[in-house]
Amino acid sequence: MESGKYVVIEGHDGTGKSTQVGIIRQKLQECSIDSVEFHEPAGTPIADAIRTIIKNGGLERDPNTNLLLFSAARCEIWKKLAIPALKLGKWVVASRNYYSTIAYQGYGEGLDIEKIESITRQSTDERYMNPDIALILDLDDENERAKRIGIRGALENPDTFESKDEIFQSKVKNGYLDIAKNHNIPIISASQTIEEVTRELWNYIKPHTKK
Repeated sequence: MESGKYVVIEGHDGTGKSTQVGIIRQKLQECSIDSVEFHEPAGTPIADAIRTIIKNGGLERDPNTNLLLFSAARCEIWKKLAIPALKLGKWVVASRNYYSTIAYQGYGEGLDIEKIESITRQSTDERYMNPDIALILDLDDENERAKRIGIRGALENPDTFESKDEIFQSKVKNGYLDIAKNHNIPIISASQTIEEVTRELWNYIKPHTKK
């Protein structure tokens, strides 16, 4: 059986990744392609529990701890959910992968990027490190991004990363631009309508659906 494809939709919080993951899965279904999805760092019971810790901005911690927490969740998701699905020929459509850790913990929190990549590789495998398709959503208007995040409603605890200042958010945004350049990943403007973003994403994904 031919292995499924691993698709990653990346970008800063508020760029619409989760929305697009759902739409892309619908379009894959129309092509008679089965798929699964996950939204790092969530996707399995253990990963979901780790996510609760990660998202709790009231728990102060070292950036290295964040890296290890993300890596632990990533290991569980990849090995328990993604690999079995890919072996069955299903596509795995993910919101985020280790590019997020490079952007947030590398560019944002100052960790060494080679260290991030090394620990990620130890926690997953080469297939994870090199998605079949990776696309980055970018939103130039910071006020619009903040507005989109605000629509989600107030959280019980402050979000670990979204509660950080504009300097941090700017570092993350610039990090994604560098990641796109260094990994040859297309950037798609998230300032467009949902339908327009989907159209651009699908232009990159559709050719891979042909057998």
